[in-house]
Amino acid sequence: MTFDSAGDKVFEPLRNNAVSQRVFNLASKVGDFSVVWHVIGVLCAVSSVISFREALSLSLALGCESLIVNQGIKRMFRRDRPTVSGDERFDVRTPSTSSFPSGHASSATCAAIILTSFTGMPLAIVWVIVGVVVALSRVVVRIHHLSDILGGLVAGAILGGVAVPIINAVLS
Repeated sequence: MTFDSAGDKVFEPLRNNAVSQRVFNLASKVGDFSVVWHVIGVLCAVSSVISFREALSLSLALGCESLIVNQGIKRMFRRDRPTVSGDERFDVRTPSTSSFPSGHASSATCAAIILTSFTGMPLAIVWVIVGVVVALSRVVVRIHHLSDILGGLVAGAILGGVAVPIINAVLS
């Protein structure tokens, strides 16, 4: 049994649970185009958790991350997805890019790193939890293989690690 097929079996019970179906379907949808992260940035700015300049920096960094992952890295791998339009138990958008790495996982990791640099603890725990749910949602809805998620986590960590010092330099 391969790593991806083993991962698929691990997540199957979540696909059959009504609560997890709703949670992961929603997480997958709000992860599209990094919407959840842009909304979190705006809400944090409105509530003065972060500045509006930091929220704008988050959105700009996520735009760069998306270009690098979706128009760069994914084009190098061109991996087939486990399903074309997801598991029939979920209502998800049919992706137009290849499977590896997961853009949802990459943006979630990148956003969590950037937001953590702005807010520190204990909000970092919230960013990580939201990021993990968004990333794993893509395996649950069967749009990505588990290895795509891991690849996205690595890509997002690298891009977030590069973005934070650039953002800090620009905002200083």
